[in-house]
Amino acid sequence: MADTTQKARPPARGRTQTEAPAKAPPKHSSIEAALAEALAAHGVMLTPRASGRFERFDAPDKPKGNGNGWYRIHGPQAASFGIWHLDVSEVVTLHGASDPEAAAQARLDAMRDRERQEQERQQQAAKAADKARRWWAEAGPGDPAHPWLAGKRLPPYNLRQRGEMLLVPLYFEGELVNLERIFPDGSKRPLKGGRVKGVASLIGRLAGAGRVLVAEGWSTAAALHEAMGAPVVVARNADNLAPVARRLRQRLPAEVGITVCGDDDRHLPAQGKPNKGAVEARHAALAIGGDLLMPQFCDGCESCTDFAGVRLC
Repeated sequence: MADTTQKARPPARGRTQTEAPAKAPPKHSSIEAALAEALAAHGVMLTPRASGRFERFDAPDKPKGNGNGWYRIHGPQAASFGIWHLDVSEVVTLHGASDPEAAAQARLDAMRDRERQEQERQQQAAKAADKARRWWAEAGPGDPAHPWLAGKRLPPYNLRQRGEMLLVPLYFEGELVNLERIFPDGSKRPLKGGRVKGVASLIGRLAGAGRVLVAEGWSTAAALHEAMGAPVVVARNADNLAPVARRLRQRLPAEVGITVCGDDDRHLPAQGKPNKGAVEARHAALAIGGDLLMPQFCDGCESCTDFAGVRLC
């Protein structure tokens, strides 16, 4: 009987019996390019850098300096990023795929990093507050002949002075937490690391006042106090107007009126930017149901933007 059993043939040279499917080539040439594309899909335009650390960036729908976004390049093959207030957290690879486990780990890492940064921020703010209280206690009264005050033709009111620096006290919840330093050339800087959000200063006395004014800068507040005699709360900048006005409304009796006195940044629209002073002042007044007062400029005046400037015209 013939043997019909067939012997298996050896595989052809250069081939295997089971070949793995070819892996698709990477979509991007570098993880930086992959991350940049993923960020751009959320409206964030930046060039990522492979520092190995968490890097912060501004969320596009928040004011400049918000730092609400983060990214981290873990290595040549993977990166992660997120935007906290939008609850966005993604992992990026050269192939564009997102690993759910890696994404969960990235969110955990980001949460821990945010907690660490918040702890560091609080420590820095506490050190700045201690420094502010020490400097304030050691400082003398503001010199009316200080170059900046002389140029503004304003008395020092609540200012103190340390060397060539005028010191504006900045309070939060009744405690001195920071100082704004005003230099002879007019430049202004708070103490590094100190709290700036929601802080305020006061010219005049709140006790017994029938109306309280809220303004951006110290010179504007001083000019308003001199002209109207009412106490003026200094919010320091436009972004602080609404938080300061809301806290003031909560603390004052209902019968005490509040007027928000805005700056008119009328030069900004010509640069394609919103009139920040006017916009934020209106927002603050609406937030508390208060009144709004804006400066009126002389005919032909193009330089003034606030009440302090109008006073010198």
